[in-house]
Amino acid sequence: MNLSKAIIEHEQIETTEAKAKAVKPEIEKLITLAKQGDLHARRQALSALGQDKFTVYKLFDEVAPRYSERPGGYTRILKLGPRKSDATEMVLLELV
Repeated sequence: MNLSKAIIEHEQIETTEAKAKAVKPEIEKLITLAKQGDLHARRQALSALGQDKFTVYKLFDEVAPRYSERPGGYTRILKLGPRKSDATEMVLLELV
């Protein structure tokens, strides 16, 4: 939930590859929900994002209108290389 909120607020985050692959489908579903724009979709998004009204507002009023013509594929994962401390593969997860 916190990773999803961070992606919506900052539009890109640096995280591990495993976490990025886990949160990517959730973000895609939230943006698709936001494209519907009705009250039920807004309440579902509030539930998924832990009742964070600012994030839901940004998702519905700023992020979703950008993707009104796009049928899917709202995020991308760019590999950055291994982390220095423990060699975990790091990626940049961003909104397209």
